Amino acid sequence: MPRSSSFALIPLLLLGCAAVTGCDRKKPAEPQAQPAVAPKAETAKVILDNKGAEAPAIPFASPDDTPATLGTFRGQPLLVNMWATWCAPCVAEMPTLDTLARQRAGSLKVISISQDMEGRRVVTPFFAKKKFASLQPYLDKENGLMLALKADELPMTILYDARGKELWRVRGSLDWTGPRAKALIDDAIAGKDVAAG
Repeated sequence: MPRSSSFALIPLLLLGCAAVTGCDRKKPAEPQAQPAVAPKAETAKVILDNKGAEAPAIPFASPDDTPATLGTFRGQPLLVNMWATWCAPCVAEMPTLDTLARQRAGSLKVISISQDMEGRRVVTPFFAKKKFASLQPYLDKENGLMLALKADELPMTILYDARGKELWRVRGSLDWTGPRAKALIDDAIAGKDVAAG
C-alpha cells in the first residue's frame, strides 16, 4: 500500500475508534424502553460489606421539592432504590418496586431516588407515562447520596432497619415481587442472616 494511502486511513480509524468508545458511555440520549417482563434475579448481587452502617444524612429532593434525608423515614424498615431513566435495568425493575411498595405499605417504606442530572425534566414525564400506584419521584440530581453511599453502579437498592442501619444492598436489577426478594427482605427484617452473593 502506498504511504499516502495509509495516512488517508488514519482519520477513518480514529473515527471508528471514537464511534466504538461512544457505545460504552453510561447515559444514552433518550430513556430506554421498559421491557414487558420483570428483570431476571440472576443479575442481582447481595452485598453485606456495609451492614450496620448508619444511613447518611445527605439531603435529596422529595416529590414536592422539599429537602429530605433517609432519616426522614426512620421508624419502619426502608428500602431505598437508586435509579435513572437512562438505566435500562433500573427501568425494568421499577414496576416490581411499585408493586412491592403497594403490597408492603405500612410495614416497609419503599422509595426510589433518581440520579438523573436533568431532574424533574426527565423524571416527571417518566412517572407520568408509567403511572406508578405507589412510587413517588425523589431526586438526587447532584448524586450526593449516591456518592456518600459509595454506590458505583445503578440500580442499587439498600435495605435499612427501622433505626436507620443498613441490613444489605443489592447491586443490579431484581424482581422485587419474586421469592428471592421476599426472602431477602423478610429474613433481614427478622434479624436472620442473609447470604452475600
